[in-house]
Amino acid sequence: MNLIALGGVIGAGLFIGSGVVIHQTGPAAVVSFLLAGMLTVLIMRMLAEMTVARPALGSFYVYAREALGRRAGFSVGWMYWYFFVIVVAVEAVAGGQILHLWLPDVPLWALSGGLLTLLTLTNLISTRSYGEFEYWFSSIKVLAIVCFLTFGVLYVCGFWPNAHAGLANLTAHGGFAPMGIGSVLAAVVPCVAFYTGAEIVTIAAAESAEPQQAVARAMRSIIFRVVAFYVGSVFLVVAIVPWTSPAIGVSPYAAVLSVLGVPAVSTVMNAVVLTAVLSCLNSALYTSSRMLFALTRTGDAPRALTKLSRGGVPRRALLAGTVVGYASVLAAYLSPDVVFAFLVNSYGAVALFVYLAIAMAQVRLRRRLERTDPGALTVRMWWFPWLSYLTIGLMVAVILAMAVLPGTRSQFWLSLVTLVVVLVAYQIRARRGTADADIPAMRSPQRAERTEMSTSD
Repeated sequence: MNLIALGGVIGAGLFIGSGVVIHQTGPAAVVSFLLAGMLTVLIMRMLAEMTVARPALGSFYVYAREALGRRAGFSVGWMYWYFFVIVVAVEAVAGGQILHLWLPDVPLWALSGGLLTLLTLTNLISTRSYGEFEYWFSSIKVLAIVCFLTFGVLYVCGFWPNAHAGLANLTAHGGFAPMGIGSVLAAVVPCVAFYTGAEIVTIAAAESAEPQQAVARAMRSIIFRVVAFYVGSVFLVVAIVPWTSPAIGVSPYAAVLSVLGVPAVSTVMNAVVLTAVLSCLNSALYTSSRMLFALTRTGDAPRALTKLSRGGVPRRALLAGTVVGYASVLAAYLSPDVVFAFLVNSYGAVALFVYLAIAMAQVRLRRRLERTDPGALTVRMWWFPWLSYLTIGLMVAVILAMAVLPGTRSQFWLSLVTLVVVLVAYQIRARRGTADADIPAMRSPQRAERTEMSTSD
């Protein structure tokens, strides 16, 4: 469970996307990643409180439905499903591009489709197979980052061969924040997106042997480790390589390893990034299928997707997301500048909408639990309610900033279109009278639910 939490966050965004933020911000990108990490920690703490108190299949979808109403729950569930279905396509395309460097004679669409098929089959077998793959993928990523941090610290301290000790690069090229404080705050917006995925552990908890304990342990430690990985890595990048170096924009990690004289830098980094891509693809397939399965339990998705295999895998829900993933992969090659570009931009702010709903749901459910079951609050949000309100305010600020900043404006408005489509779908569902009775949303998914999940497809 700890590695699932780590694996959900550490993706290609850290290894490649962080270079874009550094180029736009300078060495002060460290501050941007720190601020975004702190906001993510607050959101995850709020989610951990709800999950430990009342673990539920569907996690924050269930909490949003319980606290904010059916419309909010419907919107959160479907937006999150859509987010990870597009992630499936994006990661499959990225993985195909990396493999194409080694297999140039194989068409890109075949490589991307092959990766998607491989990990779909893995997820179809059993939940354990997903967990095993994610365990090894995450282990490789964590090992790579730990090695990077170790080598970087040795270099900065002057213990690496031919090292230039010191932190001069932090201020030697226009100062620590050469683009101004405004760019530092603006960079928080894309940085928050890099941390997306830590919440996957609360979805996986429903299928673990000890959901409360698993989430409590993971959320208490993993998020801080992830922030350390991101902030520590970015700090070493800007300390070792001048932020103005074109190599940082291509791959900040490769730029550092090149300075350190690590042999076969390109091959090493391509292998690490491919591992990160496969990990995110694996998690996206798992998460989208479980969220869609949770939606079926309240009538928010077709009942036909409720059936499960003997191994407890919602195969129909998994294949439904895979079909959309395949269609998106084809769009990447048939219409990369129109259809695929629309898909990529239309999910950019969706995760932020979901995070805002999580924060709002926590405030309401916390007050309810304090009245009805205070003993369940073994993991509590710090300084409630003021820090919860602050978190909500910060999330609103990030979303509004995304709406006005030139680099993220199109993503915000197209993501807003996604939200509108989901809300219209809810109204159609409500008018047709398909909204059924509430399930015991705040119930722990113990043996009764696991018995249901063993029903043969």
